[in-house]
Order: sequence, then C-alpha cells, then structure tokens
Amino acid sequence: MNWNNFTFIDLFAGIGGIRLGFESVGGKCVFSSEFDEDACKTYEANFHEHPAGDITKIPAWTIPDFDILLGGFPCQAFSIIGKKEGFANETCGTLFFDIERILKIKRPKAFMLENVRNLVSHDNGKTFHVIRTHLEALGYHVYAQVLNALDYGVPQKRERIIIVGFLDDVKFEFPEPVELSERKTLSDILETDVDEKYYVRDEIRLSRLERLKDKNYPKPYISHENMSGSNTPHPYSSALRAGASANYILINDERRPTERELLRIQGFPDTYKIVVPYGKIKKQTGNSVAVPVIKAVAKQMITSLKEYNAAEEKKNGNAAKIKGFKAVNNPDYIPLEYIS
Repeated sequence: MNWNNFTFIDLFAGIGGIRLGFESVGGKCVFSSEFDEDACKTYEANFHEHPAGDITKIPAWTIPDFDILLGGFPCQAFSIIGKKEGFANETCGTLFFDIERILKIKRPKAFMLENVRNLVSHDNGKTFHVIRTHLEALGYHVYAQVLNALDYGVPQKRERIIIVGFLDDVKFEFPEPVELSERKTLSDILETDVDEKYYVRDEIRLSRLERLKDKNYPKPYISHENMSGSNTPHPYSSALRAGASANYILINDERRPTERELLRIQGFPDTYKIVVPYGKIKKQTGNSVAVPVIKAVAKQMITSLKEYNAAEEKKNGNAAKIKGFKAVNNPDYIPLEYIS
C-alpha cells in the first residue's frame, strides 16, 4: 500500500482538530461523525461537509472503506451488568463500544484514539485495561502514551492519552518533543488590537491581582484560578475546558482570550473559520485537541507503516530469490527452452 495517500474516518469529530493532523500527512477523510450540531456548523464551514450524526445509530457496514480510524471519544464510566463478564457487558453504555464494533467490521490497518489522561487511572486502571484488552482481542498491536501539548509547539499545558494500534506487527514509538526554538510562545499567539468586550470588570481584575501568587510575574502571562481561589500565572495556558467559567483563564489578569487566541492555543491555523459566537467557540476549543500533537503522532504513524511495508517487501523479495535459487539447483528442474 502507498501510505503517501491513505483514507481515514473522523469519529467524534468535534471541530476537526484530529482531521487537520492527518490531512497534513496526506490523508483523505471519507466519513465524519459528530453529535453536537454547533460543532457540525463549525466543521462544515471549514471542511465543506456536514458530519453524520449520532454514531450509535450508524451501522458500520454503511461507512466507506478506510485505512485508519480516528476518534477523540468521550469517556463515560464503564458499566458491567451484574456479575456477568464478557464482550458486551464490559463495554455497555460507553461510546468506546462504537469504535470497537466499527473496527471489528471494517478492519482498518490502523487507528488512533485520544482521551483525557485520567483514562489511565479511571476505576483503578480497570477502564483502560478493558479498552486495551478489547483492542488487542481484535488483533491490533496497541501502543499508548500520555503526551503534553506544551512539548509539541503550543503554549498550553494539556496532557492527553494517545492510543495507537496496528493490525500488522508495526514497530511504533511516540514522537519526541519538538525543539524549544520551534515552540510558540504567548507573544506569538496573542492578538495586539483586542476589543474592549474581552476585558473584565475592574473588581474582577483587582481581585485576581490581589490573589496573584507572584505579583512581579513578567507579562505576557495567563493566570489560572484554581478551586481554592489562588491565582497562579504561567507563560502558557492551562488546559482549555469546555465547561469552564467565563474567567477560567485570563491574559495578564485583564481580559479573556479572543476566539482566535483560543484556536491558536490549540494550534489551529489562522485560516480556520469562526462561524459561531464566543461561548460556543470556547466550548468547542475546550473539547478539541492540540493539532500539533496530532500532526506529530500522524507523521510517526505513517513513517512506521512505510517502514513496515518496506521491510515486508524486502523480506518477500528475498524469499522469492531463495525459492528461485533452489529451483534452478534442483536436479529435477528442466529449463523451459528444453521443453518442446
């Protein structure tokens, strides 16, 4: 197979962050699915297609054939019915089941899944154990690692588990962090001419500054108010969250990030279209992925698949040569020119 051109499906597509990562290495999306209609509106504006709706209602056989399955699936608590064990019960009530049933029917060469880092420790590790066990039971070789967006070029501390699987015994290593010189800083992503509507009221600003842990912290910074009420500045954003309060993060304790800045914090290009109000973009970016992380993983996956194919071709070529050599040296072998 030529991995310079491959196909993928984009499940739990959100606003297409994972899609952007795999398109960057030559992939073509042949199917997308997203439940949230506002996210679909943003997705359609940028990719010129409206994702199919609820994946739980879409039969796997109706999905076009594809090479790689992609999905940033929501993590719900796994439910085991009674004391029964087994395939259906372990995955009941979770959207992982829908990934599993599609993998089982369509048998793509590879997959990449993304989720919160707490997936590893959820239910004392049982949830992740069930996921990994079921993926391996389908015949996939599975790799998993928590990656931090800060290490891949965006000013956001966002730790997410990436789960990668291959049908063949592909050797895979997760991408190394990028050089410091290649990482964007807050100064790189902040806008200079910002409308007054993003600025907080004086009482909020003064309250935040009063509780700022380091009052001499150099600008620009992004502060994050934690549950206890302390206000901590950083030269990067804390992880964007879909359901966070309006002032969850503030730039220099003065204003909220703009829509474009929220997208830049996640590594979306400036060509990305904004077609919904601020509150919805805030939710959508909080639910999305850090695009540079996905790009790095996608590049590594395709490199590994190409290396596997090259090794297999070499192995098969050598096997054919050896077989031909034995045939020529077989005393019962008769060259074609002597057969009348």
